[in-house]
Order: sequence, then structure tokens, then C-alpha cells
Amino acid sequence: MLKNETAVVVFSGGQDSTTCLFWAMKQFKEVEAVTFDYGQRHSLEIECAKSIANDLGIKLTVLDMSLLGQLTQNALTRSDIPIVHEEGSLPSTFVEGRNHLFLSFAAVLAKGVGARHLVTGVCETDFSGYPDCRDAFVKSLNVTLNLAMDCDFVIHTPLMWIDKAETWKFADDLGAFDFVRERTLTCYNGIIGDGCGECPACKLRRAGMETFLSKYRYQEEVQS
Repeated sequence: MLKNETAVVVFSGGQDSTTCLFWAMKQFKEVEAVTFDYGQRHSLEIECAKSIANDLGIKLTVLDMSLLGQLTQNALTRSDIPIVHEEGSLPSTFVEGRNHLFLSFAAVLAKGVGARHLVTGVCETDFSGYPDCRDAFVKSLNVTLNLAMDCDFVIHTPLMWIDKAETWKFADDLGAFDFVRERTLTCYNGIIGDGCGECPACKLRRAGMETFLSKYRYQEEVQS
């Protein structure tokens, strides 16, 4: 039974990972979160994660992963690189190896605190083509971690097969819609909540929310 076990959530303070955090809190007896400082554009992301974890009573560990900035150049770690997504190529926001490294370090932390469950908010339904968001990658890494650390880890991906509108509905079903909308940071320009409305992350988030409100909330009002 999951209710008797402990989970570690890979947590950024964004919409997806916060939704997963609420999910984990309902699924597991104990939940911890881990956030990574990899030199991202906005240190506010880490402060946002700390604030959310504190308000929800979740122990948060922040790990220094600044070495990523030494290995790869991208728009999330370099303010002089514009955020662009040209057809046929990965967006400039793609950070090589990020989810691979984050999940691997999260597993080390999890084993140390007696947790075998890892939770991450990756999905391949309406993503930007990031290879380390794919289900095949997560399943492959799960096997690798189990072999490497002689531990029966389970990597949970609650959002893997749902789009952004369904992710908003998922948060709503968890009773967390308003919290996720008002407290999370998804915006590439560092604006909490609804964000700047112009960057790719904000456009995806807003389009999903508008679809959710018109499709799901409208249906509920009609049925009631």
C-alpha cells in the first residue's frame, strides 16, 4: 500500500511539479521534495519552491547542480541566449541531461531517507520534444537506477499521458486549482502565477487553462 510508504518529489515550484506534489501527498504516508539549483535564469524559482514546500509542510532539500551550466549552453541557464523554438529542432530552453541527472540524484537522496518512490511531472503529451520527458526514457532510467543502486525504485509520472488542460483538471480534482494557479512559477521571465503571457511556457499554460475552464468547468455547471 502506498499509504504506508515514502516518496520524494522532483520539485521546481512550477505547475506540473506542484500538481504532482499534491498528488503525492494524497498517495503516500510521507512526502519529501528535492529542488535543484542549476543556475536557472531566475533564482525566484527556488524561492517559490521553498515557499510552497513550507506552506504545505513538506521537507525540501535544495541540491547544487550548477555544474550543468559548465556542461551545456541553453536559454534557461544563459540570459544572453534567446528563447526560440525552430521547426525540426529542440527549443533553446532544452537543458541536456537535466531530467536524467535530477532523477538520478533524487534517487540517491530517496534511498538515504528510506524512500523507494520517486515522483516527477514529465509528460510527452503536449511537450516541446524534450527526449528526457518521454515514457521510454523514464522506464529505462527506472531499470538502470534499480540495477545501479540495488533498490526497487518506482518512478511515478502522474502527468505522462495527459495534456495541459487535463493537468489543470487534475489539479482541480485534487482541490489545488487556485493554489497552483496563484502560487506556481512556470514563466520563463520569472513572473509567478499567470506569468508574462508571452513566453512559450506561459502560452502553453494559459491555453491549457482556458480549455479546462471552457470544457470541464462549463460541463460541470451544465450538469449541476
